[in-house]
Amino acid sequence: MFALPLGDDAQLRPLEPWQAREFLEHMDRARPYVDPWIPWATFSTDLATAEATLRRYATATAEDSRRIYGIWLDGTLVGGVMFTSFDTASGVCEIGCWLEEKGAGRGLVTRACRVLIDWAFTERAMSRVEWWVAAGNTRSIEAARRLGMTRDGVLRGRYPYRGTRHDSEIWAVLAEEWPPAQGPAPDVKAELDQLMSTFLRAFTNTGGGRPDVGIVREVFIPQGMIISNVGGEPVIYDLDSFVAPREKILNDGTLTEFSEWEVSERTEIFGTIAHRFSEYRKSGYLNGEWFEGSGHKTTQFIRTPAGWKMSSLSWDDE
Repeated sequence: MFALPLGDDAQLRPLEPWQAREFLEHMDRARPYVDPWIPWATFSTDLATAEATLRRYATATAEDSRRIYGIWLDGTLVGGVMFTSFDTASGVCEIGCWLEEKGAGRGLVTRACRVLIDWAFTERAMSRVEWWVAAGNTRSIEAARRLGMTRDGVLRGRYPYRGTRHDSEIWAVLAEEWPPAQGPAPDVKAELDQLMSTFLRAFTNTGGGRPDVGIVREVFIPQGMIISNVGGEPVIYDLDSFVAPREKILNDGTLTEFSEWEVSERTEIFGTIAHRFSEYRKSGYLNGEWFEGSGHKTTQFIRTPAGWKMSSLSWDDE
């Protein structure tokens, strides 16, 4: 059995029926983080159903139609990646991923997915690799973007889940686009990606979670400026005047199930300064009524002795 190193004492290995008990224990840990978006963990609730899940993939692997692999961190199964479909006739396949909390924030899914995509293009001569994701699944959307994928479109109200119909975003990368075009230095780009991700997650209160709006002060320099250019006149905030009203409405029931995420970005780095132009979407309940929105952000960064920080951010809602 092969084991590919992913760094950080992590490995990518095939996930097979004989590992059903370990898979079940992992699913029990992962359930709170996976099932809000897809019923993946609900397919494996006891040893019999866990083994059945892995047997279905073993059969599909033999048929060359699907495959599944686990991610082990320090010897513990913490997630995985898979080909949810693999159609050699059309040259199109779809990849997916899942992860429990212990494996989050290390880039393991991105590295594992790169292995699958590279294999699909270089070994199997596939033409297109797709990534289907619920429109509100910000972490999955961020992963697709990090893999160099392009959002091809949105299927509105595509499927029902937990009493609500959800949109599906379709992201993809083509063989001629792989590997993605050379961009900014990977370590710097990763640090800027993390800053933006932390900023956006600061306002998330989905699933009853409490937002951490105060973390905005940590990703900005103390003199940071945030500008809303939505109306006729720009509204300029310092950090305190920006944070205070948002902490209130995100915690007093005014704005619930709220999340905001990037759908595309372009980042340019010039020595110790950087600029990022982003397209974003957002959704939630405002005073009990569901809303969705989108817009654009422009963000400036500077490198400080403590690392990269945001210095200013402006946004305009569509």
